[in-house]
Amino acid sequence: MITIVPINGAGETMTFAQSSGISRRGFLGGTLAAGVLLLADPTPIRAHAADGDVTLSAGGISVLASVGGRIAIRNAAGVVRSQGSRFQIKDSDAGVQVSTGGTPSLVSLADGTPAIRMDYTFSAAAGAVSVYALVTVTTQRAHLEWHVSGPTTLRPEGFLFSRAIQSATEADRFVPVVSWVRDAGGGIPYETPAGVAYASTWGSEHGMFLLERSRQAWSSSTWIHAPGRTQADGTHLSVADFFFGDTRPSATAVIGTGEKLGVEIWTDRDFNLCDGGGQQITLTALVANGDAAAQTVSLRCWVRDFDGTVLFDQTVPVSVPARSAVQHSFALVSPAQGILTTEVSATVGSDEAFARTTIATLPPFAYTAGQDSMFGIANYPWLPVPSAAALLDLWQRAGIAWVRIAYDGGPGLPPSAYDARGMFHNIELQPSLTAGDADAAAWAESSLTTAVNAGARCFEVGNELNRPFNTGQAAQAYIDKALWPVVQRARQLSNPPKILNNGLAGMDKPWVQNFHAAGGWDLIDGFAYHPGRGNFTPDYIPSGQSWEAGATGTYWNFGGGLRDILALMEEYGRKEIWLTEAYACTRPNAWWNDTYRHAAENVLLTLVMARAAGVRAVCWYQFHDSVLGMPQVADSGNVEYHFGLMNRDVSAKPSLLAYATAARVLDQAVFVRHLVFDDPQVKGELFDTPAGQTAVIWARHDGYILNANHDPSGEYFPAPEVWVDPWPTKTTLSLPAAGASVEQIDVVGRSVELAASAGSVTAIVDGAPRVFRGVAFPAAT
Repeated sequence: MITIVPINGAGETMTFAQSSGISRRGFLGGTLAAGVLLLADPTPIRAHAADGDVTLSAGGISVLASVGGRIAIRNAAGVVRSQGSRFQIKDSDAGVQVSTGGTPSLVSLADGTPAIRMDYTFSAAAGAVSVYALVTVTTQRAHLEWHVSGPTTLRPEGFLFSRAIQSATEADRFVPVVSWVRDAGGGIPYETPAGVAYASTWGSEHGMFLLERSRQAWSSSTWIHAPGRTQADGTHLSVADFFFGDTRPSATAVIGTGEKLGVEIWTDRDFNLCDGGGQQITLTALVANGDAAAQTVSLRCWVRDFDGTVLFDQTVPVSVPARSAVQHSFALVSPAQGILTTEVSATVGSDEAFARTTIATLPPFAYTAGQDSMFGIANYPWLPVPSAAALLDLWQRAGIAWVRIAYDGGPGLPPSAYDARGMFHNIELQPSLTAGDADAAAWAESSLTTAVNAGARCFEVGNELNRPFNTGQAAQAYIDKALWPVVQRARQLSNPPKILNNGLAGMDKPWVQNFHAAGGWDLIDGFAYHPGRGNFTPDYIPSGQSWEAGATGTYWNFGGGLRDILALMEEYGRKEIWLTEAYACTRPNAWWNDTYRHAAENVLLTLVMARAAGVRAVCWYQFHDSVLGMPQVADSGNVEYHFGLMNRDVSAKPSLLAYATAARVLDQAVFVRHLVFDDPQVKGELFDTPAGQTAVIWARHDGYILNANHDPSGEYFPAPEVWVDPWPTKTTLSLPAAGASVEQIDVVGRSVELAASAGSVTAIVDGAPRVFRGVAFPAAT
């Protein structure tokens, strides 16, 4: 029941029904220390209107609305923590329009809950648009709604509201809130979005705006992106909640919205990464109880290695007071090598909340290839968590030597940041294929100036401009409008960067043939493409000469495309090959994409095959799971989201360790030959390395098609857990040894010594590539 307490003196007291806010299950995410009681029992709501101002207050919070559109949120002491006075709409005809004022009034909803209504005014340029806000309060919470009506040309995805945080002691943070869920159809669990928080700090006091959706790229220190949802009557509604609290945003969201349980986990190590085995690592779980009653939670933590062996399994009872959050820590030990999966679950009866992360070991390594390294990253460090320095430290530990895009004023870090670390960098800029000749020449002039000033070693002239794929239609326009203007200008420079064609989406053979026929081959120093790949192993070569280029077509293969470009170069002349985007997408429970285990295998094999083919560089796309503009906002169904070497919470995927394994094994490696075995299903590549002769061997008795038993009627595939071995057929090999033993290394870097007997070792291989260092194959067959 809501208690209305009138205020003595001039003014007006009214009531109206309380609006519902965001209510989602099991929130996660955030960056603050654990807190205690956030919301006490409901407190009286006070409402007052006088002299043009309207005030609403409840326990620990008050909202003041004033003529002009101002909405100020104050704490228990009456100190303004946030205020704003504008609402911004977007219209496809009128463009962006910002309110010019507003008039507040005290109104009531149908159930008598008091609220502030703010009617905004707009200039005539906005047209027939009506916008009003409704604000209600409960204990330490303000609920805000903006109701927008107008023409059909309104674009609710472009709505924003203004707010300025007053006297903050730390910079505001964009904190995606997520829930882990278990797929009803089986397969692996995954994260789903459960809100976006803009979190603020004032000493020991914390507050945050919580929205269902919001793009960080469209927000700023004074505006929050608040996309509207279209209602049944054609109007649009934007919603935000503001909470005061003293805990992390994940728990604040659970408690503030009255959810039953929430769990968030983190460790005391950057990236949950250790540099050796046996190191103490503390895993902390924050358990939030949004219920009105205290709960005794069964808190379980388990840890499995890459083989599925349970290394830790502990369950403890944890008492969590009503509307509170409590921390509990588990003492874990880092693996000697490889990666661990850990899950923490909180259960009360049939209610469960849980979270997962990984813990990995990646020892330091002294790479010596320098600028001859093949290993790069396809874009800039756009998620510098926990810091840009820590991120670059990890890049270099993993073996990343090249950065595809770097220039002053561009996204990511400036070139000087890489120069200071001895890293190397290129540039990619996107032209227009419909520009006039003068505009094309101006773009070439400006872009080359940017490239030269950046110290770029290579200039990749555009990105994936070969649409429609596998037709060759765009090759002539690309030469005319993009490449030739750049080459003309580059020939006037004393030290131009190397020129690469636009990185083709897939190895588009018809495009390359038309490009060569039109004279484009002689204009480039290196050839760039993006070897897209579906549910095929990297060494799969589809049959036939014409591959279907649809969303799940055989055009998207690695081995066949690499074969084709090498064959064309025998005819056209050799160029440096730059794979400026290579990937292993891990979209969960989707047959076209890799499982987490297959992804690690395919990362390693992709890089091994590239080295054997003499590829100049492979730039991996990309380092983090997430989408640019909405970093760390979970999106399980978006293919683009799942290309990273790192998880959303910046812990390592097995793919990161596979990348690092390849970088270490192939550092200064020289390709010797393809290995041929009596069993034609056994494959291998042989290299000379500073650590001795090294072979990478795998088998294809179980085929080249991944997730082959999927239902063809949809995208769904119940992916096995990462520790499940997907290769049933095991093959025993005898390998020649150079010494007393051969070192065997798996895709996540785990090493074992195979003892030699009579000059050979016995090894077991399957569909996963394995590294064998210290072998003694003849250099030629």
